[in-house]
Amino acid sequence: MEEEVKVALEQAFAAMGDDKPNIEKTTKVYGGSINRSFKVQSGKQNYFVKLNSRTLYPKMFELEAEGLELLSSAKAIKIPRFLTLGAAGDTAYLVLEFIESSSESANFWEDFGRQLAGLHQQSAENFGLGTDNYVGSLKQDNSYKDNWADFFIENRLQAQLKMAVDQHLVKSDLLNKFDRLFEKIADYFPEEKPSLLHGDLWSGNFMVGEKGEPVIMDPAVYYGHREMDIAMTHLFGGFHRRFYQAYNEVFPLSTGWEKRIELCNLYPLLVHVNLFGGSYLSRVKNSLDRLI
Repeated sequence: MEEEVKVALEQAFAAMGDDKPNIEKTTKVYGGSINRSFKVQSGKQNYFVKLNSRTLYPKMFELEAEGLELLSSAKAIKIPRFLTLGAAGDTAYLVLEFIESSSESANFWEDFGRQLAGLHQQSAENFGLGTDNYVGSLKQDNSYKDNWADFFIENRLQAQLKMAVDQHLVKSDLLNKFDRLFEKIADYFPEEKPSLLHGDLWSGNFMVGEKGEPVIMDPAVYYGHREMDIAMTHLFGGFHRRFYQAYNEVFPLSTGWEKRIELCNLYPLLVHVNLFGGSYLSRVKNSLDRLI
């Protein structure tokens, strides 16, 4: 960690009331592919610190902090507490409480399912959010729509397809297939109120907390169809079956939700196409062929 960043962090810790804001140790920890992440020990306090370029990713940490606080306000599931943010030169930093990882409690998956259901019961008038944010390192358009089909098509699929076209990753035949899919999307999804979503709920964005409880982090929040979060848990293999059973006990999913997983996951797959290139394109094509 650069010296100027350490100095800025010590000043931030002092401003938060840390009586001994002297960084004694920094340890690299996993924090995703975009950020550099550290466990920072200052006096008796441990902090989780994420760093990245504020030029490359303007306002990313401000928007992440807003997302964390929105999820936290639902009081449904444990969220790392936002502490402060700032910058030293071009390096932006985000400081969260540090949560030690532990072993799963006996009821971990049941608790996780019920708590996510509680989060999804938080609703809003429209689909979207008051501000745009990020999914991974890509901008995510959250402009409001009155119905889910329009939001999913315009704000999610078409937005990612435009990025892919601009990068010369997709061709007209694929776009034509998506146009055929768009004609059917309103018929696929059951009508539901918007739910507060984590927005990027894959296995790398939850952890087991100090008491064996579920903790979710790195959100890409918005109000959307709750099956988007559920589908995302299947993107790289599903969660434990007890998770889905417990979720359905609290907030039952509409009939056929399993068949809509592939449709929902077109969005994160397109995100991966834009982030990592065409290696994910075959999954998009295969899903699209089955859906149309």
